[in-house]
Amino acid sequence: MSTAAVPQPRNQAEAAARAKSGSAAGKRTKLSLAAALLFAALGAALVLLASGRTWAEGNAVFAQGDLRRAVDGQDITGLPGALAIVGLAALIAVFAARGLGRYAVAGVLALCGAGIAVGSLLALDDTSALEAKAAETTGIADTAIHGVSHTPWPWVAFTGGVLIFLAGVLALGYGRAWPAMSGRYERAGGDTDRPRPRRSRPAPDPDRPEELWKALDRGEDPTGRVG
Repeated sequence: MSTAAVPQPRNQAEAAARAKSGSAAGKRTKLSLAAALLFAALGAALVLLASGRTWAEGNAVFAQGDLRRAVDGQDITGLPGALAIVGLAALIAVFAARGLGRYAVAGVLALCGAGIAVGSLLALDDTSALEAKAAETTGIADTAIHGVSHTPWPWVAFTGGVLIFLAGVLALGYGRAWPAMSGRYERAGGDTDRPRPRRSRPAPDPDRPEELWKALDRGEDPTGRVG
């Protein structure tokens, strides 16, 4: 009896450890999913907001004097705004994809964030958009620009890109355990399309008139004959 009782505590401990491990894994999955959604949504909002704000200002010099000109993020580079939209689409596609497709879409999400961050950094000292706007205003191709100043909005777009990149990293690391959007609807559709077998009713007892009347009310032949 003593030898049979020895494995029991060990099995209970293993079961408790597995339950605890499963609970911790489920918690990590939920936290990673919530963090990825928050990072991607907030990052895209920051990028789209920053892209419409003034990134640089400068004075265009021409014969009548100086004229202050300003350019926004879209004037300098449309890359961050476009990648932010692609990143949001990739985040939605993560839940629709399965297997290797989910990893591929998560990689696209991370690359979108990295591209936004790099594009924002390259735009920090860019003056080509100011020069083009000055030339358009004065009609002189080589209009000089001086007094150039840059706003913090490129750094806001850079921050948004970093957040989207982190969302992609979380999708790569934990996305395999995230729920899939399509599976539930596929199962629901399959259930509705599958014909359901008709329940067969027992033939009414001829010795019980109430059963015969019920069969007639249902449109059945109380004699049990088919056709």
